[in-house]
Amino acid sequence: MNIPSLTYSKLNMEKRQIQTLPLDYSLLATVCVLICLGLVMVGSSSVSISEQHYANPFHYLWRQLAYLMVGIIAAVITLKIPVRIWQELGPGLIMISMLLLVLVFVPGLGRTVNGSTRWLNMVGFNLQPSELVKLFTLIYLAGYLVRHQEVVKSTAGGFFRPLLLISILVSLLLLEPDYGAAAVLLMSVMGLMWLAGVRFLQFFLLLGVAASVLALLAYISPYRMERLTAFINPWADPFDSGFQLTQALIAFGRGDWLGAGLGESVQKLFYLPEAHTDFVFAVMAEELGLLGVLVVIALYTFLIFRILFVARQAELRDRPFAAYLAYGIGLWIGLQVLINIGVNMGILPTKGLTLPFMSYGGSNLVVMMIAMAILFRIDYETHRDDRPGQKNRRHRI
Repeated sequence: MNIPSLTYSKLNMEKRQIQTLPLDYSLLATVCVLICLGLVMVGSSSVSISEQHYANPFHYLWRQLAYLMVGIIAAVITLKIPVRIWQELGPGLIMISMLLLVLVFVPGLGRTVNGSTRWLNMVGFNLQPSELVKLFTLIYLAGYLVRHQEVVKSTAGGFFRPLLLISILVSLLLLEPDYGAAAVLLMSVMGLMWLAGVRFLQFFLLLGVAASVLALLAYISPYRMERLTAFINPWADPFDSGFQLTQALIAFGRGDWLGAGLGESVQKLFYLPEAHTDFVFAVMAEELGLLGVLVVIALYTFLIFRILFVARQAELRDRPFAAYLAYGIGLWIGLQVLINIGVNMGILPTKGLTLPFMSYGGSNLVVMMIAMAILFRIDYETHRDDRPGQKNRRHRI
């Protein structure tokens, strides 16, 4: 018997098994369904505005398809990058985040829409830096928590040091102003710090300070206070401060159980502002009804569940950076979905946040696909570490 040849064959077999490990197909299928449904709803909700501004009813749909192609290319490239590289790039990425947010205020580079300067003029498209900033901040914070885990848990300095950098980012976002992005970023960071095991006193102190600052900013800015209070009773001023929300609620009411039918929305006919971006969920509720709403909520619930499952598996495999990053991405997407749906349904103040994978917008779609590619890479590397005979084998559900 040729022992070396058998050993070589066994090693080759194990190598092939590792290289051909499948992706988490349930997670991949969920993302694909959300993207496809988003394309349908972007096309449906933007027909009128596209026809009016561009004499092409599918202008925004074609652009969203182009963004999707860019997102797929970016995701494929990202999938090939080892997770450890992101950990090494963390400090640099947080500096890039600050630079991008500062460039927004440079005349000629920044673009102002409806009183908010949130975009950078690029060749052929507008980049919204806040989308990249959310991802880059989570990458940096995950690396920081790994490098200084014990210090973060035991000392106030270790806890507050990264928050100084993040507070600068939040301040720049508020200056744009982008209240929604600032709130999502701050809540995601706080959630990740909580998962890292910070002391209760420090966490609740931070929570109180953050809530006080946000409340103060809302109080001293009349338009923010108007947004925060209009959702309580939008019908009190349905033609001004409550206009957008009342139109969204009308869309939900028209949807009934099974919807008015795909393409049959009335609210998208210049009644509901931002119908293809921030309020695409309301148009979907009108056209697909309660059934469509429940299906989409179920898809997002499953998506977040699978992301947290990937994070937990990385944690069990003693991969702390991968686990923190996956938890952070799950918190980020979950919070943004929760806030967008809450705004559309009138249970949260209007924030100007898009619905991940479904709303129109190149920056959001491309960055979300990059984030999902990182998650798939985390899942792949965690799965790859499972060897025959290894203890604590990965548990699938």
